Amino acid sequence: MTNSTGTNRQSKDHVDVLIVGAGPAGMMLANWMSRCGIKTRIVDKRGTKILNGQADGLQCRTLEILDSFDIGHRVWREANHMIEICLWNPDENGRIRRSNRIADTIPGVSRFTQVVLHQGRIERFFIDSIREHSDIEVERGVLPSSFDFDKSKAADFNDYPITVALQTLSEEEATPQQQNGSATRDGLFRSNLAADDTEDLIKASKRNNAGHSEVVKAKFMVGCDGARSWVRKQLGFNLIGDSTDYIWGVLDIIPITNFPDIRMRCAIHSADHGSVMVIPRENKLVRLYIQLQSTTHGGGKVDRSKITPEIILQSAQRIIAPYNLTYEYCDWWTAYQIGQRVGDKFSLDERVFLAGDAVHTHSPKAGQGMNVSMQDTYNLGWKIISVAKGLCDPRVLKTYQSERRRIAQDLIDFDYRFSRLFSGRPAKDVMDEEGISMEEFKDAFEKGNMFASGTAVNYGASLIVAKEGSAVEQGDGTDVASAEKNRVISRNHLATGLNVGMRIPSCKVLSQADARPWHLQELLKSDGRWRLVVFPGDLQNRNNFNRIVKLGERLVSKNSFITRFTPIGQEIDSVIEILTVHSGSRIKIDLLDLPDIFHPFHKTQGWDYWKVFVDDESYHEGHGQIYQNYGIDPQRGASVILRPDQYISWVGEADDYDDMEQFFAAFMKPQGPASHL
Repeated sequence: MTNSTGTNRQSKDHVDVLIVGAGPAGMMLANWMSRCGIKTRIVDKRGTKILNGQADGLQCRTLEILDSFDIGHRVWREANHMIEICLWNPDENGRIRRSNRIADTIPGVSRFTQVVLHQGRIERFFIDSIREHSDIEVERGVLPSSFDFDKSKAADFNDYPITVALQTLSEEEATPQQQNGSATRDGLFRSNLAADDTEDLIKASKRNNAGHSEVVKAKFMVGCDGARSWVRKQLGFNLIGDSTDYIWGVLDIIPITNFPDIRMRCAIHSADHGSVMVIPRENKLVRLYIQLQSTTHGGGKVDRSKITPEIILQSAQRIIAPYNLTYEYCDWWTAYQIGQRVGDKFSLDERVFLAGDAVHTHSPKAGQGMNVSMQDTYNLGWKIISVAKGLCDPRVLKTYQSERRRIAQDLIDFDYRFSRLFSGRPAKDVMDEEGISMEEFKDAFEKGNMFASGTAVNYGASLIVAKEGSAVEQGDGTDVASAEKNRVISRNHLATGLNVGMRIPSCKVLSQADARPWHLQELLKSDGRWRLVVFPGDLQNRNNFNRIVKLGERLVSKNSFITRFTPIGQEIDSVIEILTVHSGSRIKIDLLDLPDIFHPFHKTQGWDYWKVFVDDESYHEGHGQIYQNYGIDPQRGASVILRPDQYISWVGEADDYDDMEQFFAAFMKPQGPASHL
């Protein structure tokens, strides 16, 4: 940066969070920060946003998360919905035929199904959301050029141990030619077959823009900068694993074909020419993942000049024969080599973190890349916010590696098996030991659907997940257990349909105040708050009613955990929100019959009518049966504590105040007496 006299100088900024990389993982994290008032900067070395191609699959859990930020409806409306998968395999004569149809999303697993939408649109929705809630802007054409970490400051979470120099690139340096004006966008420059250009960009920028740099001091830094992560290299961390000998090409085309299932998701195995995955997309596009060739096992060098859209199409034509396939319009193409690798570490002293492709790489066939990357930073975001605001003990940050590294390891194991089943040659008969059994492939596909949906994520025991067993064994080997000798353990038998450590499934409930039906998940907005969801059972049962009255009295007492952990001057539900779902008749109970804490009063807005719900029949949308689906006895009830990311932390008796308090006290910091209006 140059001042008015022409003298070179470096400006200096202090931020809570510096995000490197503005792909889906970085955008998800910036979106979290925008919602909770955390001073944040997000930089990306590319001068333009994604115009074409890249990731496109969005799984059920990801859509639930996007909906919690009020942008899910935009994705749902624009995306192509994938309902059915068709499996095509060679018959006894070697001709491909449709052998099976299966549901793309397991029915009932979520209120959403899998969809596909161009990554650039997802990033656009994030940008709009971030701008709506903050002044955070993506700084494009900016990349870090040096990194320093003062370990002596790492334990003080009010200090700034991270120093990064940011270098601004020229427009020419920051704009990849492949996305600059050509009719067909070449995605090889982002592929793992391309060389990493980060260091070249840094050197060129320093030569051409001497002094055009800035120093940023940060409390936290998160590297969301891809498989060749600059941040990871600065930390000295590594990706552990190997590349396979499978090379795949990708075409986004408007197909001209007589193949009957071109608008279905298809897995096609040919007898001798490899495999194709068909992904129908928005705007009449279809994405084809096409097996090309083998290289030396372990990732031998690939001649990129020999990979073109024409070569990829010819491979697809051989696989799909005798059906015809061609195109007049190709929107984007690329090629890549499958590799399954996981980072050895996900954080440096809980101050610098890695997320997304920076800590795990895998094939895109299971549609996990963008999803798992966003779910990494969805997991991390609220934890950084809680510590940055002084609400939670920094130990909660250790659970990021424990939880997400274990998920990454599970994903790699799944992808390793699935990629080999997909890429392998079909067995000619039962005696063909080298070939892949198509029944085995179908079984893996069906079983993998639950994993791929994202709804099977199950976080291990920790100070924020009150479940039995070893935190070390249930996570990635990190000890993230509560420091309490007598840690709180959930009473799972009180809600047999819920799994502690998993996201809470959604059922319809009715608003007590106006009879409007809601999905429970719709009430769990991503705003950084914990939720205590009380299921008191049938409140016409006098014993149940008395229990909730006594619970209400303890929750509003001067020294209750609700008041103790609420910052002075903030409303009583600003850190822990209480929701109630009772099971009796809606018309037999009035909202104001319940203690005030379950519908807090505001002097200018009156009672809060949006916190009490009932498991009852709606006029137009049926009965949600939430007590039945959650396995809760209406004559006994239960209470559930939910993390800010909708995962279940604790299940206990409806009125077990002592366990609730002990759970929160293990990691939350007292804030002083609350002053709620």
